[in-house]
Amino acid sequence: MSRLPEVLAPAGNPAALEAAVLCGADAVYLGAGAFNARRGAENFTLEHLADTVRRCHIRGVRVYLTLNIVVREDEIPQFLADAEAACAAGVDAVIVQDAGAAALLRRCAPSLRLHGSTQMVVHNAEGAKMLEEMGFSRVVLARECSKEEIREIIRSTSLEVETFVHGALCMSVSGQCYMSAVLGQRSGNRGLCAQPCRLPCKAGNSEHALSLKDMSIIGRAGELRELGVSALKIEGRMKRPEYVAAAVTACRKALAGEPVDLETLQSVFSRSGFTDGYFEGRLGAEMFGIRQKEDVTAAAGVLGGLETLYTDPRKQVQKVEADFRFTMKAGEPARLVVTDGDGNISEAAGEIPQAAVNRPTDPERAAASLSKTGGTPYHVRSVSCEIGEGLMLPASAVNALRREALGKLDGLRGKTRAIPFDRARAGAPRGHAPAPLPALRVRAYSARQLSPELLEGAELVTLPVPELVKLCENGAPAYADKLCAGLPRILFSGGEALEKQLSLLRERGIRHAAVGNPGAVKIAGAAGFMLHGEPFFNAMNSYAAETLAGWGLCDLLLSFEATLDMAKRIQSPVPLGLTAYGRLPLMTVRNCPVKSFVGCARCKKGENFLTDRRGEILYTSCAYGCSEILNPVPLFMGDRLPELRGLDFVELRFSTESPEECGKLFETYRSGGEFHGKFTRGLLYKTVL
Repeated sequence: MSRLPEVLAPAGNPAALEAAVLCGADAVYLGAGAFNARRGAENFTLEHLADTVRRCHIRGVRVYLTLNIVVREDEIPQFLADAEAACAAGVDAVIVQDAGAAALLRRCAPSLRLHGSTQMVVHNAEGAKMLEEMGFSRVVLARECSKEEIREIIRSTSLEVETFVHGALCMSVSGQCYMSAVLGQRSGNRGLCAQPCRLPCKAGNSEHALSLKDMSIIGRAGELRELGVSALKIEGRMKRPEYVAAAVTACRKALAGEPVDLETLQSVFSRSGFTDGYFEGRLGAEMFGIRQKEDVTAAAGVLGGLETLYTDPRKQVQKVEADFRFTMKAGEPARLVVTDGDGNISEAAGEIPQAAVNRPTDPERAAASLSKTGGTPYHVRSVSCEIGEGLMLPASAVNALRREALGKLDGLRGKTRAIPFDRARAGAPRGHAPAPLPALRVRAYSARQLSPELLEGAELVTLPVPELVKLCENGAPAYADKLCAGLPRILFSGGEALEKQLSLLRERGIRHAAVGNPGAVKIAGAAGFMLHGEPFFNAMNSYAAETLAGWGLCDLLLSFEATLDMAKRIQSPVPLGLTAYGRLPLMTVRNCPVKSFVGCARCKKGENFLTDRRGEILYTSCAYGCSEILNPVPLFMGDRLPELRGLDFVELRFSTESPEECGKLFETYRSGGEFHGKFTRGLLYKTVL
């Protein structure tokens, strides 16, 4: 039988932390400072982090600090200060999303354990291998992974694998959602998502076509254990303590083989119930749901009872096993030695035993007194008593020995074990001299959008791999030296088919590949392509650019959330660019709402769109089993070409445009001109929160 996975609980505030710890969580994840992906939670302070870690360690609970947002260039000094504080507090690991942040932590604190956030978009074995090579200890898999996909990733890596088992489901694959940022300047990649996906959005007969039910696969904990999953993660740093208590208790019961009360879990919080769709590989309309009045009223009947799970000392879980050795000898102070499972040893000396007048102290009575550890973290595994004949020690004295020894053990277990941190090792990223004028690159969704004039004028032209394969069916295409294979943003399965397609493209003279996640880097790099980094790495600082260049990228498109000013201040060893035209991708989703509520047949006839609450049209585009949801209006910068100087290149993203429109827009960016219609400047002049 495989070892039990860790029960990992959210702690959005001190009350939730208390609930998690006292209900038996093996580890908690929490935020302190500004670099965590739930900045709207109450969270913790860096000043009190060491004490929080100490109290958790006494109870045998590990603490993982979330430093899991995209870090802006101007935030690097504060990020380093927060990371140093985390190391001084002795956290057990940090969870990170930003590739540059991860590289900094590896340099400054080599012994610090790193967990790769689900925001790093690891959803296949190749992505896990990339994190392994970077020095990560654990990967938090995308919530969209199925049971079989989890199994394959575990087989392919030595990393610990952490999976979500309970809580909210984002519509978008984590790390690939820009909806809140583009529509409201509140970035989900930076911990301030405004959840626009929960607002009305119509597709077919659904009025909430972007809102998924919460997930719960706690009842499948045994299966996850057999798969080799290392940690069962509960989502919910914005949730109340009763939610945390119920979910942790349910996880422990499931791992013990006991039935799980899903009805109570659903009453605490759900959106029209739960789904296990992704885990089972079942997609469709049944996975969608919203928070309804019945869901809210159901909570009232269960919250009071759940509070006792962590407020009643009799129900608190004692996780720390302890062995007691008690000795009473004539003329010597009574002694108690306590040893825990981590090798800590505490000792207490008490009163000198007296000669018994009536009833001497016997081993059975002494063991019973010593075993009264209620309200403490300690579960007594064994008690050995060595008591001289005819000796007596009052029960109060035995109890005092127990309290003193356990108090000393608390001190040993809670001792801060600071992690060495050397800020000087961060170094200064080296930059390069930018091009005098940015080159023009194009990304098209279809080969039909490309004209000979566009192919002639563009520096690089990216097409999705299937579209490029079509061009290469009859031999090497024209302009093969500047055609670029756009790998899928998400690839849960089908890696072998993709590798065959890439091999064909190489045979046809295609040398370039555009990649936007760790797995794609691994696949395209192994196939021998020159790698061009896409915006989906969410790079917004010099260290991220440097790190991605170290992965083999020869240039990099910065995040859609980067401003013009920020982009020009980033130091990079490789050329940098920005997206300067196109309907920005708002989401990448595995469960396509158009497919679920309209159907693929009607989609192919032109009904490939959603309608938001304002009546705006959000077009969708499908590839590799995922769908991309696009912004209603395009980003346009053709009338501000001088402001693009300082960049090495800009990319025009053509999605819904006709071939004629693509040609005209390309010419506009060569010479400057106006856009006829509604457009946006995106986030090029707006700093996202």
